[in-house]
Amino acid sequence: MLSRTRRSRVLSRPVRLTVAASLATVALLAATGCTSTSTDDADGRTALVTHQQEARVTVVGGATAPERAVEASRALFASSPVAVVAADGDAAGQAEAADEAERLGVPLLLAPAGAPTASPSAGPSSDSPTTGPSVLAAELDRLGVETVLAVGDVGAIDGAGVEIASRASSVDVPDPATPLDDVLAVVAGAEDVAATATARAAGAEVQALPEGVVDLQASGEAIDALHASTTTDTVLIGSSFSTVRDAAWSVAAARSGAQLPGGGQRFFPDRRFVALYGAPGTGALGVLGEQDVAATVQRAADVAASYDAASDRPVVPMLEVIATVAAGAAGDDGDYSNELSVESIEPYVDAAAAAGQYVVIDLQPGRADFLSQAKRYESLLSRPNVGLALDPEWRLEADQVPLRQIGGVEAGEVNAVSTWLADLVASKGLPPKMFVLHQFRLDMLRDRASIDTSRPELATLIHADGQGSQPDKQATWRALHDGAPAGVAWGWKNFYDEDVPVLSPEQTMADVSPTPDLVTYQ
Repeated sequence: MLSRTRRSRVLSRPVRLTVAASLATVALLAATGCTSTSTDDADGRTALVTHQQEARVTVVGGATAPERAVEASRALFASSPVAVVAADGDAAGQAEAADEAERLGVPLLLAPAGAPTASPSAGPSSDSPTTGPSVLAAELDRLGVETVLAVGDVGAIDGAGVEIASRASSVDVPDPATPLDDVLAVVAGAEDVAATATARAAGAEVQALPEGVVDLQASGEAIDALHASTTTDTVLIGSSFSTVRDAAWSVAAARSGAQLPGGGQRFFPDRRFVALYGAPGTGALGVLGEQDVAATVQRAADVAASYDAASDRPVVPMLEVIATVAAGAAGDDGDYSNELSVESIEPYVDAAAAAGQYVVIDLQPGRADFLSQAKRYESLLSRPNVGLALDPEWRLEADQVPLRQIGGVEAGEVNAVSTWLADLVASKGLPPKMFVLHQFRLDMLRDRASIDTSRPELATLIHADGQGSQPDKQATWRALHDGAPAGVAWGWKNFYDEDVPVLSPEQTMADVSPTPDLVTYQ
């Protein structure tokens, strides 16, 4: 419903603004999809009207505070008879102006320092069209502002029919607009006093991120706050948000409330994982299957705890469950891979989640492909504590058989899986997932430099699986690091029976360089 406002009084220093706008300003407003001015008084005066959100997530991420102030006004207000203006860089003036904007329920805008606020028709200037004075004037025009409350030295302000007030007491309080109580404004940094005040004036809930935090997934406090909010829409305020690749997913993931032990949703470099590897029901493929589910979860916790003293990061227990097991026989489907049922893996996922542990399901596809096998476990991968591992040793060609040849996979197939998995995470608003690529020979991951590690929904890790003497394992570790894709994390495997000798937790942390992000036991 549109809200009415009383007439604003003529106060002081009337100024003029021509109606025509420059092409640059018109293009800017069109690009941002601004709502036209709304009026509902019989004599055509401007009403104070908030702007209903057109998207679940809106980013107010301009390069400067004045630009973000305008973006916030556009996002949250359709029209306003009054606007408060303070000078960019005037901290005291902005604090006072923020109080007045919130009291009046109107936008707070910033006048760029050292420049008069010219009319949109004033022609080109040295200011950028996204931050210069013409943009402020254009926003006043879009809102239909009749009165500007100027706080501090804001320079000359042009406006068609706009009156300038220098005393807050002489500005009529507009009839209130419908509050945007379904909007959460998340603010990164302390520079956005104006945009934050505009959000509060519009009736939005405001959550400031902890000092220094610019990544929603990195902050347990931010995730708790977003999860607790009953709002439906989100406005992200801060220049750091302009670089977020998928802001809608980032917000949805934070709102899910799911966190890793220790807080937050980012895997690395804030924590280290220690895992048991194997298949349910058998100890032949690793230590995970040597005991029942409850005992497996307890053993994982005990092994992880043995790293606490030596690790420079918090240690999280993990299970790596082989979901598809490479087989010596073709089987009914001819793919040389035995696929476990979702039901046989679920008890491990449930018990791990209850214990605060992470789970990765591992694929050994034989003659099948990784993507088709991954899709079998979509229901498990839709759980927040479940990631995915690809084991190219067991990805075979049509004429190959497990244990006779060592397999390998092209980067294109890896990317197809990571794209599908990242899209699944994004579509369901899940927190990021660990994406593990096993390797002990360079040709197991062919064209490795082309592997896409850019999706923020995934934390990609290359897991070195070499076994045997420590000099050989260290040589493999160093070789695999050479030319690896940028930004990947690294995993190291300790074999209880095959390694000579088996490294202790202290030795693993001290002797393996760079220190692994994940240590797995088989």
